[in-house]
Formats: sequence, C-alpha cells, structure tokens
Amino acid sequence: MNLGAMIDLGVDPDYLKTELQKLNITGFHLEVKKDMRRGISGTKATVVIENQENEVHRHLEDIDLMINRSSLSPKVKELSLKIFDQIANAEAKVHNVDKQKIHFHEVGALDSIADIVGAAICLEYLKVDKVMSSPIQLGKGTIKCAHGIMPVPAPATALIVQNVPVRMGLVKHEATTPTGAAILIAMVDEFTEQINFKILKTAYGIGHRDVSEVANVLRVFLSESSDTSDNTIKEAAVMVECNIDDMNPEWYEHLFRKLLDAGAGDVFLTPIIMKKSRPANTLSVLCNYEILPEIKSIIFNNSTTIGLREYAVTKTALKRQEKEIDTELGKVKVKSSFFQGREIRFKPESDEIMRLANKHGLSLDEVEKIIAKNH
Repeated sequence: MNLGAMIDLGVDPDYLKTELQKLNITGFHLEVKKDMRRGISGTKATVVIENQENEVHRHLEDIDLMINRSSLSPKVKELSLKIFDQIANAEAKVHNVDKQKIHFHEVGALDSIADIVGAAICLEYLKVDKVMSSPIQLGKGTIKCAHGIMPVPAPATALIVQNVPVRMGLVKHEATTPTGAAILIAMVDEFTEQINFKILKTAYGIGHRDVSEVANVLRVFLSESSDTSDNTIKEAAVMVECNIDDMNPEWYEHLFRKLLDAGAGDVFLTPIIMKKSRPANTLSVLCNYEILPEIKSIIFNNSTTIGLREYAVTKTALKRQEKEIDTELGKVKVKSSFFQGREIRFKPESDEIMRLANKHGLSLDEVEKIIAKNH
C-alpha cells in the first residue's frame, strides 16, 4: 500500500523497478496498476514472487550484507537498514534472543524486502523536507502469523509503535503490520492530528483486502507548509499531569531537576483547590513521546501521586540561535529567537548575568542593561 501510494503521488514506477534491481536478487518483480476500493481510485503495487517454493528466509546479517553490497544510494541504504533494525529489535525482544539470531519470517521474504527498500527509494525520489503522520491505526481482532493466533496488534508491531500515538478499532482486522509500522516509525518526523499545511496533491495506495466497510486504502498528501517562513518549529509532544496535595514542598526541586535532566521540555506547578477545599498543586510535564516512559517512572518514584493523565499536544517553538558577544564587561553567552525572518527576542543566560554581576560588583539590572547596549 505504501509503494502504491508513493507511485500514485508521483514516484516513477520504472525508476522504482530499476532501483530495486540494484539489490542484485532475483525471483520477484513489481506489478503496478490502477485499482479501486469502495469507490476510491488509486494505485495498487504488488510484489510478485516468481517461485514461492524456492524462496529463502534471511537473517538480519544476510539482509544487511545484501543492502550494503548493492549500488543503492547511501541515503536509501541507511533508511532501509534502519527499518530492518526496528523489526529485528522488536522480534528479538519477543523471542528473547540476540537480534542477529532472529530468523525473519514474513519480513525476510522477498516481498517485504522490496516493500522496505522500495519505501526508502520512494522517499528519496520525492525529496520532501518532512514526513508527518496521523496516529497509527492498528485495527482489532486476531491474526494468524508465525507465532500462531494472536490478538491485534502483532507482538512485534506492539513493540515497534511504543511511544507514538496509535488508535484501534476502525476495522476488524490487522491494519498495521510490523513492516508497515517499522516503515512509519523510521520515516515519520512528526505524529499529529492537525493538518496545518496546503495540500498540493492527494494520492491513494490500494490494499489487497476488500472486505471492510472502510475503504482499504492508504492516503498520502504532498503538501506545502503554510508557515514555511515564520521560523517556527512544530513537534508532536505529550503533556503529563497529576494533582498533588500530600507532598513535602521541598521535594519539588529534586523532582524538577530529575525531570529536566531526563529531557523534559517544560516542568511547572499550578496552584489548585481540590475536594474538601484542600489546597494542592497540578504538576505539568511537557515531553516528547520517546522519553515518556522515563518521565512517568521519575514522577511515580519521586512524588506522592498515585495516578497520571496524559494527552497529545503540538509544541510550536521559535527558532533560536546561541552565540557569544563582546561587551565592556567581557564575553557573554546570549540566545536570540526569530520569527518571520527577524530577531524578536534577545536574552543573556541568567547564569551569565549573575557571574558578571558578582565579578564587577554590579546589580543584575545594571549588567542586563550593559549587555543590551552592546547587542
């Protein structure tokens, strides 16, 4: 479906077929045709295995060697290996073995190799600056795989999609395979439900299954950011919160320090009144999905809360530049923030202001004014 969507978006199918030949493996070919699901027209790409009986399943070492020995571009090799590594790590955890010993089942087959390497080829062909995705739809029900009958998502898929937004239940079957999940995780820069861009083209990759009331298609947009010149950076993030009314206030400094050291983007308290008029604080922690498990662990282990709530947010930040400037008091580290191509904020580091104030016997206000005058 991904290959079909990329071709429907504008990737030249002949270019894709030629690039896949650089893997120097035989036994498969790519078929591309127009198709339709539930009245929606798109492109269906099928990797046809020419002799199923003679196909071999490969280990990670075999696949790494195949890709590295090919004449594919460095970027395509890097992304392809990254996708395979995602799957190998997940399978290794499921089976509790070293990832180099993982015997790839479906993923080591020719069709999955073509899907994964093809995804990297298509992304390089499109030369996009950023890849965004809605939360990943996993589906529901059960699947039959090499491990037997398993509930959706498959064990490997569940591990691969950790720490990114997901949804379940849209369709009564597996909506995201381990291969599809790994392609998404490796390619996507931001997961978000917000569409804040100008759509230039819409494309559809047609799936093989046609048994659901929901059209079995993968929709992709080729877009142009609506704020390409405002110097802002948008990122998917998560806000973790809890209400605390029974903790020693002196503990907060230690908790804040551990959260910030772990990579939290922001940590703050909001005074609130709880039931029975008890004064309390809401602890709020802004972080990215990759460190969410660690953030939760820090809060539970270093505060008195017994529960957390979390919700997805989009973080928008101004682009910043750190530099060192010369002043009559000496060199000072400062931060500048930019919006719509111009500097709108200028701020010296607070530690720098205190250092110079102590060194020259001046007040903080005097130091700040001298620095501003020299900017």
